[in-house]
Amino acid sequence: MTSADLQKPPWIKVRMPTGQNIDRVRGTVRGHGLHTVCDSSQCPNLAECWGRGTATFMILGSICTRSCRFCAVSSGDPGGIVDKEEPTRVAKAVRELRLKHVVITSVARDDLEDGGASVFACTVRELRKASPGARVELLIPDLQGDAGALRAIMEAKPDILGHNLEVVERLQGLARDARASYARSLSVLEMAKRLDAQVLTKSSLMLGLGEEAEEVRAALKELRRARVDIVTLGQYLKPKGNVLEVRRYITPEEFALLREEAVGLGFLQVMAGPLVRSSYRAEEAYDAFHGG
Repeated sequence: MTSADLQKPPWIKVRMPTGQNIDRVRGTVRGHGLHTVCDSSQCPNLAECWGRGTATFMILGSICTRSCRFCAVSSGDPGGIVDKEEPTRVAKAVRELRLKHVVITSVARDDLEDGGASVFACTVRELRKASPGARVELLIPDLQGDAGALRAIMEAKPDILGHNLEVVERLQGLARDARASYARSLSVLEMAKRLDAQVLTKSSLMLGLGEEAEEVRAALKELRRARVDIVTLGQYLKPKGNVLEVRRYITPEEFALLREEAVGLGFLQVMAGPLVRSSYRAEEAYDAFHGG
């Protein structure tokens, strides 16, 4: 069965991304020669997030060195090229858009010795200078498990450090590039907390790829053992291209039950729903913890 064979339920439908604020954000981003994961990953929440004045910037180019089967981002060899001015341009765009909560993510850059960690760290520092009141959330690749690379990022003091587990353990080989692994992702999250216990850590799971409820519970328990503070649970939606098919649409009621279970495990904040993504309403998770 393909995704096309499954009838898309009414709770999956979203409005088209149009409006004055959408045009303002897109114009500013493109004017500075930047990319957003909102556009690149065909996120269903683009209209809502951009309408709220929130955007997730994707640094280190638009070509990923990995080929995860759930992802719409192009894969290939970036050839070790790094745009040294990108952190400054991101900071300028954030200042112009007057964002209060900034999410920075990237493609995987296995062609770089530090996996792009120095660019993440530089971007955080530039954001602090340009918009000192803005909160900074990072969603990083696994950096091949390099402790030194992760340390460089943590020393830049992001407010939230995210790295996604993506899917339950059994489906890792199906969904993710062979260079990624369940164990490595958990170790990166655990290491981040050891390096700086004050930084909130975050991860995400996609559902609807054939996982069993017990497998989701097991993954949530593993994330808590890694001292992850925030978790998001969302429906996998097939982007354009030759990628994984949706096996099942999870109902809002099922997401609500999973959220209750995750809260019971001790996560500080849980976002769960069909259209929830890693950075969806990211500012709410931070505010819930800090009383903002």
